[in-house]
Amino acid sequence: MKSKKNLTRFSYRTAAFEGWRLCISRGGKTFMRYFPDKKFGGARRSLAAAERSLARLKSLLESAKRAGGKLSPTLVRKAEKLLEEAV
Repeated sequence: MKSKKNLTRFSYRTAAFEGWRLCISRGGKTFMRYFPDKKFGGARRSLAAAERSLARLKSLLESAKRAGGKLSPTLVRKAEKLLEEAV
């Protein structure tokens, strides 16, 4: 599987980690989360979970108002919570 925009595939067989990393930067803040294959039941399922989380995160960030070009602390907490709850 190939990486996609904001989603990178990691396959470290020697370190026993395989999965996807979601990474997106908006308004001076970077949001990142790993979606391991082992936790989500395979490469396709972890990719699907990462894509769902990315879509939800993008919609939250696109509709956000900015103060001085930066995201508000409340919105940053909402985005981080959204990533923590990703299933």
